Amino acid sequence: MTTPTPPTVLVLDADPPPRLGRLTGRARIVHTDAAHLAERLPAADVLLVWDFTSDAVRQAWPGGGPRPRWVHTASAGVDHLMCPELAASDTVVTNARGIFDQPIAEYVAALVLAVAKDLPRTLEYQRERTWRHRETRRVAGTRACVVGSGPVGRAIVRALKALGVTTALVGRVPRTGIHGPDDLDRLISGADWVIAAAPLTSRTYGMFDRRRFGMMQPSAFFVNVGRGGLVDEEALVHALSRRWIAGAALDVFAAEPLPVDSPLWELPGLIVSPHMSGDTVGWRDELGAQFVELYERWAAGRSLRNVVDKTRGYVPGH
Repeated sequence: MTTPTPPTVLVLDADPPPRLGRLTGRARIVHTDAAHLAERLPAADVLLVWDFTSDAVRQAWPGGGPRPRWVHTASAGVDHLMCPELAASDTVVTNARGIFDQPIAEYVAALVLAVAKDLPRTLEYQRERTWRHRETRRVAGTRACVVGSGPVGRAIVRALKALGVTTALVGRVPRTGIHGPDDLDRLISGADWVIAAAPLTSRTYGMFDRRRFGMMQPSAFFVNVGRGGLVDEEALVHALSRRWIAGAALDVFAAEPLPVDSPLWELPGLIVSPHMSGDTVGWRDELGAQFVELYERWAAGRSLRNVVDKTRGYVPGH
């Protein structure tokens, strides 16, 4: 009696590679880099996009031959891999929903506290051995507009409410507890903190432009932990240079890594972090364990969790 050949899982690698030891004997694990992805796709049953910063899938998918029945990306966003051919196919796409929600919310709360309490300048004065007393802002009682009503956005709302911040959450469609896009301009014009946590889609691309920065309060602080494409970076440079808003913090950018000659590095009032808001100690192990759990469901013929609506670009139901 012949032993059935286990399904082939093709891993688009990043360093360090995922720990998939629990799949030993249950899957044939094949690793690839971006250069060889196209030639190895036809033999794969499953594609694990471990290198979630790569756009190799978008480039390789339109080629000839069979395609994996299931694609999982170790990230919340899917804009880096989605292409018309993948969107139109029968391939199921899943994401890492649930891994990054709380860490990103904690990061946003830390930024709000650091800015309100003037911690960056305190550290500067300490390095200079300068004793300079100041008064800082009270966080409780301020107002925040969180754009993006998915798990990350909802976790941010919970974290900010715990600090006493009055929050408004904006999603794709209005429903109980969530404002729709028609309310966005009104809400950001009255917010002390404007937080972008939306997926990148055709509707959200460049949504924070010169017009929207212009309607924010001069005391407002803008944070982007969603996707770099949500922000017109030239418009943000314009707004901060002219002090239309008090400051901003970007964890995601149109081009990553951020080029060394980008004006964003030295823009007054801007905090730059290297796409790390969701990355806490052990996060890669959590991502690997999540994929193994999903694989076990897939291999058993059970329905997958975190299934992305490929036309919308995110997991529906929120």
